[in-house]
Amino acid sequence: MMGLTVAVLDGSIVNLALPGIARELNAGASETIWVVNAYQIASLVLLLPLASLGDRFGYRRVYLVGMALFVLASAAAMMATSLTALTWARALQGLGAAGIMSVNTAMVRLIYPRARLGRGMAINSVVVATSTMAGPAVAAAILSVGNWPWLFALNVPLGLFTLWLGRQALPFNPPREHPAAGLSVLDVLLNTIMFTLVFIGADQLGGRGESANVPLGLTLLGAGVLAGGVLMRRQWHLPAPMFPVDLLRIPVFALSMTASLCAFCAQTLTFVSLPFLLLEVHGRSHLSAGLLMTAWPLAAVVMAPVVGRLIGRYADGWLGGIGMVVFATGLLLLAVLPDHPAGWDVAWRMALCGGGFALFQTPNNHTIVTSAPLHRSGAASGSVGTARLTGQSLGAVLLAAIYAVWDQHDGQGETVALLLGAGCALLAGVSSTLRVRVTPPR
Repeated sequence: MMGLTVAVLDGSIVNLALPGIARELNAGASETIWVVNAYQIASLVLLLPLASLGDRFGYRRVYLVGMALFVLASAAAMMATSLTALTWARALQGLGAAGIMSVNTAMVRLIYPRARLGRGMAINSVVVATSTMAGPAVAAAILSVGNWPWLFALNVPLGLFTLWLGRQALPFNPPREHPAAGLSVLDVLLNTIMFTLVFIGADQLGGRGESANVPLGLTLLGAGVLAGGVLMRRQWHLPAPMFPVDLLRIPVFALSMTASLCAFCAQTLTFVSLPFLLLEVHGRSHLSAGLLMTAWPLAAVVMAPVVGRLIGRYADGWLGGIGMVVFATGLLLLAVLPDHPAGWDVAWRMALCGGGFALFQTPNNHTIVTSAPLHRSGAASGSVGTARLTGQSLGAVLLAAIYAVWDQHDGQGETVALLLGAGCALLAGVSSTLRVRVTPPR
């Protein structure tokens, strides 16, 4: 919980400080955004390689090395005197965070008895939702009494405590029947190229106005897909591949990954379009819009423990399917908001979305982890984060296409985005429900 908190917090805690960082380090906004991008890209490209290392050398070892690197990188970011130094420190932080997140759910699988694993996954969801929600508030509190280096200084004592506690408590991997295959440098390079190009391509397409570069974005996405095709061809027949093509041959795993990708695509379509809807269409202030949007993660925090108790009593496929129907209903209701809605009228729709997503996410992650053989828990754990980030990138691409057609800020583009998000949520619900017909391997 401690390790996941610091890793998730650092994904969003810096956003509020970007103007101050740009001003103090004499950098432009387009350059400063790489303080965020470097962390996200490093985390994305290393999730699967580090998960594979966890299968081979132990999840505990990867986790603790990742945490140690995260602490050192946080200290380097705290002392950075140039944007270049800060960006490289953030990339190292992302590498450390990848070490933590790539094996996190695999560690949960080792810690909890199978009968209580659902509750362990629910605690994970609570930590993620709470940390995501707390990021801007924690940043605002720190920046009200200090400058931006203190955002990174916070990680040092928390990280050191987590490192000490982890050495005392984290379990070792059980003996494995099938050793994981060694990592190929070329495969790791192809994996890095694939996800980096897809991320940057989606970022180029997701820009608005002059910041958007559609031809470059499409070129980068195409090159990323090509690199991914070469990687899949190399990985296809390996007994324990870095990219989990062996797990994707398991129907329940493939359906769960499809559901996760569609769900996070819908979430991104919603998260990015809602601020425009509330600020530009309904005329809300930034404070009012921010408070209304907190109803989403608050509902997820409240719902997560309830979901943990439902897992094991009811099929994960049914729970996930119902959750996505609730989520899609919330999106449809947001799409048909009246012209001047009251605050409560927006908040309960947000809460419906957050509660529905929580009802889906924990059972879906539970299925992803438990449908994989024990010796491939690391690969399944890395797949959880990879599906999330890939779905978010896909959502950004779809939103860019929507805004290329509807760019008048009159609410049409935002409405289309919410409707498309509802469609993606329903597709995730169908994928989740289909799992009920498939018996996962034991």
